[in-house]
This record gives sequence, structure tokens and C-alpha cells, in this order.
Amino acid sequence: MKEQYAQIIEAIGEDLDRPGLKDTPLRAAKAMQYLTRGYQQTLDDVVNDALFPSDCSEMVLVKDIELYSLCEHHLLPFIGKAHVAYIPDGKVLGLSKVARIVDMFARRLQIQEQLTVQVAQTIQQVTGAAGVGVIIEAKHMCMMMRGVEKQNSVMKTSAMLGSFRSQQATRNEFLSLIR
Repeated sequence: MKEQYAQIIEAIGEDLDRPGLKDTPLRAAKAMQYLTRGYQQTLDDVVNDALFPSDCSEMVLVKDIELYSLCEHHLLPFIGKAHVAYIPDGKVLGLSKVARIVDMFARRLQIQEQLTVQVAQTIQQVTGAAGVGVIIEAKHMCMMMRGVEKQNSVMKTSAMLGSFRSQQATRNEFLSLIR
């Protein structure tokens, strides 16, 4: 990857012998590996058996989970937050695992729409919840730094599964709690 970054830097007209760029190809390669570390993670590693029996049948919500991802179309960042809720059905997931699931999928080349669905389906799969709701709101550098250059636009996506889709009251409770 280091060599490919060196080629890219030269292709844009820069001099790799310039002092500020001397180690940039290696740093860029390391940064890309870090930013896409979700490819190296498995769901089993992320959840790490942190699923616990529980009589709780009320909504569990983790809101304002920061996320950082790279748009698969331009390799530019999108940055935002996820709100993840579920209705337990005999099991609850360790609190940090919800954020780790968001990170595992966000740290891959992504589109926000798919990220939202992946998080919801994975929480459903892991917990067997009666319902799952996920809303992600993010700012996309591909829209802010290039193209239409709209600085104040925010994209919001949602995925509602089970009772979050079928029961208006559950969906409304979720929406009111994330405001």
C-alpha cells in the first residue's frame, strides 16, 4: 500500500523527496489500515460473549455513538452519530458492544444507507430482540469538500425492524428519546 500511495502522490505532481512528504506514503498506508480496520474484525470478536440473560422487555437505547467512516464512492470521510435501540427478548447486549458493532461496520468502505441496515440487522441477529431501531445522521465530506460543496447538509437514515416497524408507539418512543 505504501508504494501505491507514493505513486498517487507523484501522480498529482508532488515531489516525494520534499521533506514534508518523505514518510507520507507509509503514514498514509498505516492510516488507511486503521480507518478500515473493520475488515479485520469479526462479530464474535466484537461481541465477545457479552450477551446476558435479562427479564427486561423495555427499550434499551444507546444514543449519540460517534462514527467515522469512508465513503466507498470517493474514499472521503463521513462523520456523524448513531442512535441504536432494541427491545430485549430474554437477552441484553453489553453496553459497549453496541458501539463496537457500529464501529466494526463504520470502519469499512461504506455508504450510510447500508451501514444503518447492517447495524440494525446485526443487533437483531445477536440479541434476538423483539425489535431494533437505528438512526444515523452524518456529514459527508464528499458533499462538503467537492461536488456541490454544501457545508450544512446532514444525511439521516433509519432502519426499523420488528416492533419498531410494526408498532407506531414503539417507533414514536424511540424518535422522542433521541431528540
